[in-house]
Amino acid sequence: MIKAYHTVREIVGPLMVVDGVEGVKYDELVEIETQTGSIRRGKVLEISGDKAVVQLFESSAGINLKQTSARFLGKPLELGLSEEMLGRVFDGIGRIKDGGPKLIAERYADINGLPINPVARDYPSEFIQTGISAIDGLNTLVRGQKLPVFSGSGLPHAELAAQIARQSKVLGSDSKFAVVFAAIGITFEEAQFFLDDFTKTGAIDRAVLFMNLADEPAVERISTPRMALTAAEFLAYEKEMHVLVILTDMTNYCEALREVSAARKEIPGRRGYPGYLYTDLANLYERAGRIKGRAGSITQIPILSMPEDDITHPIPDLTGYITEGQIILSRELHRKNIIPPINVLPSLSRLKDKGIGKEKTREDHADTMNQLFSAYARGRQAKELAQILGESALSELDQQFARFADAFEKNYVSQGYTVNRAITETLEIGWTLLKMLPRHELKRIRDAYLDEYYPQSRDLNASESESGETS
Repeated sequence: MIKAYHTVREIVGPLMVVDGVEGVKYDELVEIETQTGSIRRGKVLEISGDKAVVQLFESSAGINLKQTSARFLGKPLELGLSEEMLGRVFDGIGRIKDGGPKLIAERYADINGLPINPVARDYPSEFIQTGISAIDGLNTLVRGQKLPVFSGSGLPHAELAAQIARQSKVLGSDSKFAVVFAAIGITFEEAQFFLDDFTKTGAIDRAVLFMNLADEPAVERISTPRMALTAAEFLAYEKEMHVLVILTDMTNYCEALREVSAARKEIPGRRGYPGYLYTDLANLYERAGRIKGRAGSITQIPILSMPEDDITHPIPDLTGYITEGQIILSRELHRKNIIPPINVLPSLSRLKDKGIGKEKTREDHADTMNQLFSAYARGRQAKELAQILGESALSELDQQFARFADAFEKNYVSQGYTVNRAITETLEIGWTLLKMLPRHELKRIRDAYLDEYYPQSRDLNASESESGETS
């Protein structure tokens, strides 16, 4: 028999204090019945003696303290799990949002899962093709990796997220691939964009969507990524699928944490965020990976918008410590209409070397990747020098590198949001661009690959032309 407590003493924002409780546990699910008979849900956030602090998942507006009762259910917030979740849309606390039939759950699971034990982890080593050259060719995503996208206000991270969700697949594998997409604190227009894109392209058939809108209670944002990761763990480790989890926008999640922390009157840390922000983010990010003896895997792409484009802000700063690299969107490239505006120079995938090469992508991938990075960096330097001294002050070679940088941005990085490039196409585009440069400048590529992919006559003709101009 579940006891109803009529001892609600205080409500502060999303928090409610209930007196005289017995046997209540941290994270326990609570049902609050208001004076109108409506039921709202929450969870136990803190216990002190016979007092329990309850965090409401819905608004506290209109609750009458004297006529409200609280029932502690003796279990944490759970999600009903089934393979039938694919193709369905849920809200931030796991309720069906697409108007479809109720889900018949195989089992229920606590959404507060645990990070993967490091001893049980299997090393990520399989290439995931996103169809985006700036990622596949230069900052490769590997199955089981955590690779965040650092964006800024107004930059098109939503379009990039939808493209990755739509196009991603594991090459050379017969295993089923699924996408779990969690939208945290987004606007109605953004939510409609994702729903329309997934539905129109058919990607929704292999996806599970959790949608939390900006006008919904902030505390619901705290449960949304946990719901998504619980669904992903079920599909990956019980149904043996390769699961890609996309979480957008993690900044909204962290803002919700800060709001609840302030309501609890906790001592704030850097920029007002709670001191446990690092631990909390790590608990989410470390639920991704591969487990020894299990066929499935979870690959995670958290997307966050950096306040004021500040990469040293606590959210991107701590995220960078926990994850294995970052994809950075550039406001400068966005102004130049480079789509997607991925700035490849500061971007990094720490596991890219593990997912490329012979029998994974192609044997020349690593060499061409390093050469493209080097040539683009030199081209950017030449362009900056030209802005100061004028283009006429550049040597012929520097002008070639400057032209290469422009062509690289236009033909390699910029591809639009609907173009899905195979990795072989990305590599061929890279070689086409490298042919703009003399062979003797391609010092990061082995001669065997140059002999195969770079025509010898091109460099000879370039050398003859240069010697003719000199004479």
